[in-house]
Amino acid sequence: MTQARVVPLDRTSPVPLWAQLESELRRRLADGEFSRQFPTDRELVETYEISRHTARDAVDRLCAAGLLERRRGRGTFVRAEFEQPAGALYALFRSVEAQGVEQTIALRELTECTDAAAAGHLDVAPDEPLVLVDRIRLAGGEPLALDRLWLPAEVGRPLLDADLTHGVLYHELSQRCGVTVVGGWERIRPTIPTPRECEALDMPPDTAVFTIERLGRTAERPVEWRVSKVRGDAYTFVTTWDPRTGVDRIPSWQAGGAAR
Repeated sequence: MTQARVVPLDRTSPVPLWAQLESELRRRLADGEFSRQFPTDRELVETYEISRHTARDAVDRLCAAGLLERRRGRGTFVRAEFEQPAGALYALFRSVEAQGVEQTIALRELTECTDAAAAGHLDVAPDEPLVLVDRIRLAGGEPLALDRLWLPAEVGRPLLDADLTHGVLYHELSQRCGVTVVGGWERIRPTIPTPRECEALDMPPDTAVFTIERLGRTAERPVEWRVSKVRGDAYTFVTTWDPRTGVDRIPSWQAGGAAR
């Protein structure tokens, strides 16, 4: 938290103290006085000389407005939200780091396996060996996305010895495997994650995520099938339109299925 400029609450005002405190905290949030960690209810009680009920009421309203989030046993945090343009191969690293937030990756699994569903998307036999990369992406130390991707083993085996907790996977794929992804498609839809996925993302149960399915291709063939689950309360997809181009071009995912 930066040096605070605290405005005392006016006890002679007809405006309730909780409403004054909410307005004051909104001002301080807008001024950038808080980092990700927000003051505890006890600290607000001491700073503003109010009851714990008043502090909790104001903070709960800021949580309901999407500005803060309470995490059981950990405290209250300023909610970060990241924007990503839709309609192109997204770069989660760029979207997060463009806002000055450090992004890290926790590698959960890197192995050779078989997966009939992934193989079908990659146009290989169901028992064809694949390389699985399973990671959690974190922004500012907090889970943002689960990322699972499969590549044909004949393409991705050099990645088994790579450090995939830093940098962009496509860079490693190019440098180690001599493979460049030049295009593909993405399908984005809201889903409810499993209890295990909620736990990994540090989310309450029954909270929606964006599920992003992506097929990445070289000039000759599909080489990547990826399924990412991004926290819906921390990420926004943005698209643009231009009236000069007309309105008859509908993205394939809106029309009921991505073009393959």
